[in-house]
Amino acid sequence: MEKLWFPPLQEEDPLITEKIKYSIAFLFSLMLVGLALHFNTLEEIWQGSLKILISPANLVTDYFKLANVGAAFINAALMIIKSLFIIRSTKVSLSGPLFAAIFTIAGFSLFGKNLFNSIPIIVGVLLYAKLTRTPFKNYLLSALYGTALGPLVSEVAFNSGFSFFTGIFLGCTAGVIVGLILPPLSRHFASFHKGFSLYNIGFTAGIIGMAFIAFFRAYGIEVDTVYLVSNGYNQPLSIYLYSLFILLFSGGIYLNGGSFSGYSNFLNEDGRGGPDFMERHGLGLTLLNMALLGVLTTTFVLIVRGELNGPVIGGIFTVVGFGAFGKHVKNVFPILLGVLLVGWLTSTELSSTSFLLTALFGTTLAPVSGHYGVIAGILAGSLHMVIVTNISYLHAGMNLYNNGFSGGFTAAIIVPLLEVVFFHKNNRKNKELIKPIINTEPVEDLEKTKNSPE
Repeated sequence: MEKLWFPPLQEEDPLITEKIKYSIAFLFSLMLVGLALHFNTLEEIWQGSLKILISPANLVTDYFKLANVGAAFINAALMIIKSLFIIRSTKVSLSGPLFAAIFTIAGFSLFGKNLFNSIPIIVGVLLYAKLTRTPFKNYLLSALYGTALGPLVSEVAFNSGFSFFTGIFLGCTAGVIVGLILPPLSRHFASFHKGFSLYNIGFTAGIIGMAFIAFFRAYGIEVDTVYLVSNGYNQPLSIYLYSLFILLFSGGIYLNGGSFSGYSNFLNEDGRGGPDFMERHGLGLTLLNMALLGVLTTTFVLIVRGELNGPVIGGIFTVVGFGAFGKHVKNVFPILLGVLLVGWLTSTELSSTSFLLTALFGTTLAPVSGHYGVIAGILAGSLHMVIVTNISYLHAGMNLYNNGFSGGFTAAIIVPLLEVVFFHKNNRKNKELIKPIINTEPVEDLEKTKNSPE
């Protein structure tokens, strides 16, 4: 492709690239602060921020509605800065997975995460690192993504009938326990879906949340479901989002030497296991990819006449973030199409926030379409749409990554079936045995193989 009018960039210096990454993340937080001040006064933001900190936050609690838009964006900005501080303190490079974590945390800070309910979980992961005598940086992703269980901390602290200080103590204790058990469990459960669901911590958090809720219910403690969402902000927020994506796109093109060179190779990535796109393809192409995903998802929301509220923008930010960690327009679009198809066939209200969250976060299954093709992606999105509606009861909204939980089950169901189909198809075509990802041999054949002499 012909180069654009941008002047070519010299070969990337790792130190300069690292500074650019931190600058982008910090500027993102500053943009959120500016947006907050556009919507609300400092007094309103202060009052709203206090309400966010001391309120239960289980799915779906839109901070735009609970408090106000300004307080929600300030909360997101503070969470970004906190995350950058933690990453910087471990002296690790700001990689694709960590970049995705920053955008994901920013998104979920609009509907469930805050400074109070996230810090105990991070402390728990830090304590686990100390107890196992391993560097905290090894569990950095678990610490950051593990804040998905923040609502559990808030629920115990503020909605379980305890006095204020007792509730805070017990809530923080619950958060530390979550942080302690999260790293070993997340490592174990990664094999459950074979890397075909990008939100692995979401699946782990769902299991942990399910266990806690089962314990609560055993003692007669019921957690009420919440569906608190706002509307009426499409015009100003769509302008903000498209402006953000134009900036990311422009920066990506510039850093890539003024061209789209290499993006076709980028689109050939299947996304399985969450590859670090920044490491493989460079910062420029990664920013370009993130921008295109942002435009795709925002346009999708507006086409179905959805509302750009806290949860939906959180979904958009998450997809954009994972543009550095496994997703691109080619493997995301079939998932969106599959969810849309089932939504239309079942007469689901396509403009509803619950449907849009399923579509946006359902792209956790992007590796399925990336690895097996468009039809497989549509099937995965369709199955996910059916499963996700029945899964949130298990953790009562304590796991913010509900679609990550559902996506793990969806991948575990569909991938072995797809593997059988593709394995036998390739075997017939090539007339040679190609070892599949999932073992497809009948049990009796395996027993014969095991007992046969070498």
